[in-house]
Formats: sequence, C-alpha cells, structure tokens
Amino acid sequence: MERTKSLLLKSVLLIVGSYFSIISLIEAKGFLAPLVTAVILALLMIPFSKKLESWKFPKLLASFSSTIVLLIFSMGILSVLSFQVKSFVDDWDNIKENMKPRLESLEQFVIEKTWVDSEELETYKEENDISSLLIKTNSGEKAFEVVNRFFGFFTDALLVFIYVFFLIHYRSRFKTFLLKLFSKEQQSNAKEILSKTTQVAQDYLRGKLILIVFLSVLYSIGLGVSGVNNFILVSIIAAVLTLIPFIGNILGMLLAIAFGFVLNGDFSVLIGIVITFSIVQFVESYIFEPYVVGEKVDLHPFFVILVIILANMVWGVIGMILAIPVFGILNVVFQYIEPLKPFGYLFGNSKDETS
Repeated sequence: MERTKSLLLKSVLLIVGSYFSIISLIEAKGFLAPLVTAVILALLMIPFSKKLESWKFPKLLASFSSTIVLLIFSMGILSVLSFQVKSFVDDWDNIKENMKPRLESLEQFVIEKTWVDSEELETYKEENDISSLLIKTNSGEKAFEVVNRFFGFFTDALLVFIYVFFLIHYRSRFKTFLLKLFSKEQQSNAKEILSKTTQVAQDYLRGKLILIVFLSVLYSIGLGVSGVNNFILVSIIAAVLTLIPFIGNILGMLLAIAFGFVLNGDFSVLIGIVITFSIVQFVESYIFEPYVVGEKVDLHPFFVILVIILANMVWGVIGMILAIPVFGILNVVFQYIEPLKPFGYLFGNSKDETS
C-alpha cells in the first residue's frame, strides 16, 4: 500500500512538474531561444577558435574572429535567400497568371466531384481573399507591424552573436563552474564525461552542417536541371529542413513540387523532382549520414517524432530546428552518466537485446 502511494505521488509530481516546465519554456521563449541557439552555434565554432589559439592568436581575438566568421557565413546564406525571395516576388504576377488556369481547373473539379457548389466556393474565396484582407488592414498598423517584426528579428540575431562570442571566450570559466558542482572525488569522472559529451556534440553538429551544404549543392543541381523556379532557394530550404527528420524531407519535396510542377504544369519537371529527391535521399541515407554525421547521436525515430511535436508546441519553427541537436546532446549526457543510462538506452536507436 505504501509503495503504491509513493508511486502515485511520484507520478503526480512528474506530471505537474512537466506541465509547469513546459509552460515556463513557452513564457521564456524570448530569452531562452536565442541563448540555446547561441550554445549550439558556439559548440560548432569552439574547435575553430581553438585552432586559431594554437596559431598564437590571443584568446580574445580568436573568439572574436570565430564569431565574425560565423556572422559572415550567416549573412551569406541570408543574402542568397533574400536574392531568391526577391526574384520570387518580382515574378509574382507571372506566377499568378500561370496558376490561374490550374486553380480554375481545380475549382471545377471540386464543384463536379464534391458536394461543394459554385456559390459556396465563391463565398469562401471572398471571405478568405488575401488582397481584401490587405485592403481592410490599416496601412499604418501593417507598416508598424512589419518594422516591429524586423527589429525583433534583428535584436534576436544580434543577441545570438553576442552570446556566441561570450560563450566561446569564457568557455573555460563555464567548464570550471560545471566541474565545481561535483565533489573532488567525482571531478575526474565528470571531466571525462564533459569532454566526451562536448566532443560528440561538436562532431554531430559539424557533421550536420557539412551535410546541409552537400545537400544544398545536390538539390540545386538536380532541381536546376529539372527546371524548378527559384531552385537555389528551394534547395537551401529543403536542405535545412532535413534538420527535422522524416517531416523535413517531405516538406522539402512538396516545396519543390509547388515551385516546379504546380507553377509550370510540365510533367517532366515533376519527374525530375521525384528523381532528384530519390537519388539525394539515397545518397544522404547510405553515404552522407554514416560517413559525414556517423552514429554520434543515434536517436530512436519514435522519440524524435515526439520531441519534434513537443518542440513545435513550445517554440514553433525554431523549436523544431533546435529540438534534435538539443535532444541529441542530452542523450549523449544520458549515455555517459550511470544513473541516466537507462534513458540513454531508451532514447537511443540501439537494437533490442531481448524480444
């Protein structure tokens, strides 16, 4: 009886604690999201900073140089994306003209094959017309909202790079702090765990970054030859979406179909898209993943899906992007700390030893 009460109490505390933890994460998104992003990026850049220091760079200069390199790389990616988005906006009138007959055919199909009649469809179109919503919206309020979002994004981005600099520069201080949390007898073991965890996390993140670059190039070649509009933009987005396992690949392919087949209506483009994604997915699964990323952080697909759904509920898109790196790093910690090894086994993708 006492054991049952104890188990019930622990279960209730776990549920209540999890609930309030999730609520706290949602409320603290504005503070925690840039910080967690900075931690992930800092782990990527620490080896580069160490290499500069080995070349007799002062630590301050090495940390600053690493941050600047990361900033330049990020600005380069944003510049390419901005150029492609501008090209898409400039072609918007042509895109609407190309889409018009296909939308009319789709409307006719809906009217003929479903219970929806033409009057209901017209009413729905009027109520959900984007242009009418833009007209109804106060232009001053709309402009203020756009400016406010831009400055919010700029502020978060600036904070991320400031955090990255301090995390790299004061990494020894943070490491010493973590070690001081353990007794002297445990510090040797804690130092080994921290070293292995950091190394594995860096290898995993660096492998993922290289993988995204490779995939961007392969997607660009395949989609460009297939005749997909704005293929560079689509390729980069599709490659970045691979950070979201399973779902990301599907979203990337749907995006390519939208820019390619739906806009052009050419079945050869559709065939090219399918062939491109099939080949690239094969190369990613059997060449890039094993040899570039390896099995540093091998997570079970079931828990990957759960974590992605939960992260989306908590932090939205940025949560989905950060979910797998953070979950992978935590699972590495679980695998090296004795009391947490059962969780490392549960969340990992190792084969079951018993049926």
